[in-house]
Amino acid sequence: MTIRFDGALRARIAANLGRFERRPLSDPAMRAAAVVIVVVHDAEADHAAVLLTRRPDNLRRHGGQFALPGGRLDPGETEIEAALRELEEELGLTLAPDAVIGTLDDFGTRSGFRITPVVAWADDARELRPNPEEVHKVFHVPLADLESPKIPYLEDSSAGSEPVMSAPLESLGHRVYAPTAAMLYQFREVALRGLDTRVAHFDQPRFAWR
Repeated sequence: MTIRFDGALRARIAANLGRFERRPLSDPAMRAAAVVIVVVHDAEADHAAVLLTRRPDNLRRHGGQFALPGGRLDPGETEIEAALRELEEELGLTLAPDAVIGTLDDFGTRSGFRITPVVAWADDARELRPNPEEVHKVFHVPLADLESPKIPYLEDSSAGSEPVMSAPLESLGHRVYAPTAAMLYQFREVALRGLDTRVAHFDQPRFAWR
């Protein structure tokens, strides 16, 4: 199955996110962060994709893990401003605020962050300039990968009552874990399918707690 990058897809995502009642987190003890799920055209394969990165192994936090572009909010920033800034800093991709289509539920991590997923549309993402200090490699994950019936993959947690969630992504040949996997799964359910699926309850593997 191929999902085309066109105006109809953008309109569908915008309509589904516009109907969605997102659930924010308001715990003042959590540090605010934002990530961006940016929909792009993979020109080589001629399909719609989202950008995913793999972090360098030598990073103090989450080294070697797959991640969406993003990071902490700077003082005075909104979640959308932080997401677009981090996208530019990590991948050299500059988007205007009107490229943002909507937001998904906040996700609270074991490491104490409140992450807001921002969904954006990039008409032209051909000239990415990854920052080697933050990005080891960039992947174009086809939206069709997210439609796999193997997602979500759930395993018993060793430290909580909720299962650890992951997403096997065929194009990567790897499994991506929550919180990244949970946000991609909710993007599929809400933005692509128009459902009201919640994901904030899913646990993360121990290696993601740092």
